[in-house]
Amino acid sequence: MPRRSGVITAAVLLAIALLAALDFATRPPALPGYVSVRGHWRPSEAWLYDRHGTLIDSQRVNFAARRLAWTPLESVAPVVPATIIAAEDKRFRAHGGVDLLGLAGAVRDRLAGRGGRGASTITMQLAAFLAPELAAPGARGWRDKLRQMRAAWALESAWRKDEILEAYLNLAGFRGEAQGVGAAALGLFGKTPDALSREQAVLLAALLPDPRATPARLAARACRLNAGRDCAALASGAWAMLGPARSLALDPGLAPHLAQHLLNRPGLKLRTTLDARLQRLATQALRHQLATLGARARDGAVVIADVARGEVLAYVGGGGSSSTAPAVDGASAYRQAGSTLKPFLYAQAIERGYLTPASILDDSPVQLDTASGLYVPQNYDRAFKGPVSARTALAGSLNVPAVRTLLLVGVEAFRDRLWDTGYRGLVEDGDYYGFSLALGSAEATLLEQVAAYRALATGGLWAPLRVTPAPGPRAQRVLSPQAAWLVSDMLADANARAVTFGLDSALRLPFWAAVKTGTSKAMRDNWCIGFTDRYVVGVWIGNAEGDPMHAVSGTSGAAPVWRDLMRALHADAPPKAPPPPPGIEARRVTFAGTPEPPRRDYFLAGTGQTLIAAAPAAARRPRIVSPVSGSVYALDADIPTANQRLAVQLSGAAEGHRLWLDGRALAAPLFFPTPGRHLLRLADAGGRVVDQIVFTVR
Repeated sequence: MPRRSGVITAAVLLAIALLAALDFATRPPALPGYVSVRGHWRPSEAWLYDRHGTLIDSQRVNFAARRLAWTPLESVAPVVPATIIAAEDKRFRAHGGVDLLGLAGAVRDRLAGRGGRGASTITMQLAAFLAPELAAPGARGWRDKLRQMRAAWALESAWRKDEILEAYLNLAGFRGEAQGVGAAALGLFGKTPDALSREQAVLLAALLPDPRATPARLAARACRLNAGRDCAALASGAWAMLGPARSLALDPGLAPHLAQHLLNRPGLKLRTTLDARLQRLATQALRHQLATLGARARDGAVVIADVARGEVLAYVGGGGSSSTAPAVDGASAYRQAGSTLKPFLYAQAIERGYLTPASILDDSPVQLDTASGLYVPQNYDRAFKGPVSARTALAGSLNVPAVRTLLLVGVEAFRDRLWDTGYRGLVEDGDYYGFSLALGSAEATLLEQVAAYRALATGGLWAPLRVTPAPGPRAQRVLSPQAAWLVSDMLADANARAVTFGLDSALRLPFWAAVKTGTSKAMRDNWCIGFTDRYVVGVWIGNAEGDPMHAVSGTSGAAPVWRDLMRALHADAPPKAPPPPPGIEARRVTFAGTPEPPRRDYFLAGTGQTLIAAAPAAARRPRIVSPVSGSVYALDADIPTANQRLAVQLSGAAEGHRLWLDGRALAAPLFFPTPGRHLLRLADAGGRVVDQIVFTVR
């Protein structure tokens, strides 16, 4: 008896040991709870919203899998889970995680040599999603199946049925990299999950066992699931859904370039300062103008900002349908600024008391000695206007007066002022840019331009623009309120602008607006930036790859977009001209010896004048007016040589001065030219050269 008792004890201990070993061998990994799974869900996308909470764009951030935001069960059309349950796990609502009847049937089929789907329930599949080692390649043995079953029982004891079904629909892979019913609905049908039909639900259920199935195999399985009904429609749907992938986005794609900059974290939902209505308006205006320009310009950008708060209301980084570089963000790319920098040069000169809006500047040929040779600025139209006021020179964008103003201010001082005004592309010192800085040889972005012009609109206070609601840095004063107001008044003067652009250009509006255009070297870029009391609008037109445009200027390229946007922005109420700040005085001014008409003009307090005249010749530096430096003359073989002479014209106090041509004194200011390159100098009585020009005869 004791011996028999010992055998029983040993058998019991052995059984316990075997059960313990079996328990250990089949113990599933710890599984997270429903709240944890949903809380740790990270979509592959991030979303951009406007200031009112309207979705305007999205960006894929995670490339490991394609999935959208977590889809609650109530946001899925009821036919979808019902169809998937019928196909995958008929007794889902009745079993406790493992379908014992289905398991018995699977064993029977296997013993009988018949193939089958198997007895894996939705809960068991979810357990494998949560713990991938349960369904690792080769994990098909009895031990692996027991671990999966135990994991399913554990899930059923901790999760509700609807939570299991919801998590399954979000974690299941349907096709390619699309994970979850949200990504599948959008990627395969272009719909949200709540809009899926019964036919589409059947196709999704048919796809689950084999996400890589061909359209023919998918259609056949869908037909079986649907009990042989509507097979032709299901076959057509299978071919359609497995065709070209649809975009996994419901947004209108209004701000792709800004989305690229800001959306850097999966699942991020970022609210911006943009206004979807204005973003759409700016996009349409830009596209229309680029279509009008045709092959002459392929790319463009628009930025609209609020004057009061410095918030970006529209950010269009591109929009041309014929663009060869659509991913390039034209709003943040550095491009040569052209004449758009001139307002800040004149503001600095006025602030220092060097100029007033009524001061006379000489728009005539000038040549400047530089380290690399003579610098000879030209106006856009290759013509010269003679003595003009600073108001006319700025509004008409005359180049030579701007260079003369830069001589007053100093290149280094102007470069530093531009840096303070947010132009961060000026990374070199003033000597690097030289006198061409007055004509915008430096590079700037459209965002920098709009922020800088906003400083004029706010009375000289500059701060970077903001694209998110978070408060920005405190504004800093970059120029005086008086200089800012005077320059703004000059930029808004349509009459002063007429000398270059005419009275009826794209810059003229039926209300007060200050505006400046600019065209870079070789017509590669053109700009139009302007403001009212409420908005700053900046437009860039060009080619992202840098090739020049043909017959496109600031007024024909960028200005029409600016004009259309300004009119739309102020359709409800016209803007008001800003009142002059303290320290400004007005005078009735008459001009003598210039074509400037009499007018009411404005001055810094204490600098006002009523009569302005060009300086008399005795007060001006002697110089050579003609020939113009850089000119090329051609001798005509049909005209007698004795009749082909060049006349030298001088200005200023030139009495007692002598002309020297190629090192030989000229007896008279009229001479016979000979082929070749010539150096003409003007020297004073002591032999000091006061002016020189170079010209060529062919």
